[in-house]
Amino acid sequence: MGVNSYSDEYSSTIPPASLFKALILDSHNLIPKLMPLAIQSIEISGDGGAGTIKQINFAEGSQVKFIKNRVDELDEKNFWFKYSLIEGDGMMDKLEKITYEVKFESTTDGGSINKMTSTYYTKDDFVLIEEEIKAGKEKALAMYKVVEA
Repeated sequence: MGVNSYSDEYSSTIPPASLFKALILDSHNLIPKLMPLAIQSIEISGDGGAGTIKQINFAEGSQVKFIKNRVDELDEKNFWFKYSLIEGDGMMDKLEKITYEVKFESTTDGGSINKMTSTYYTKDDFVLIEEEIKAGKEKALAMYKVVEA
């Protein structure tokens, strides 16, 4: 199994508490309403804390039908969230899982810096291609920008 990590940082004029609530705590309600052409629904099994499974069902016609994320850790006080993509169609035949760590930090101007580290656990000798990683990041950033707006 191979392991590759990538980090990104985004700035926003929105305070960390508001972004954390929208993108993490309320995402199952908010995202399908804001992005109905991309996300059909988000189903939750659990109380939202560690161990909770969130199944994201994509809209009809999407290349990917669904993915399942498992909440690994949730720290609402410090706006920190760790979760793993553990199931879904797409690249999951080549990946064991993808783990994401997300941290929202305050800036002096009242906005936030949002840091994300993605760790890919590949099966066998599969090698990740930079374009595949970039495409995934662009989709995540698009969702982030919709919620931010």
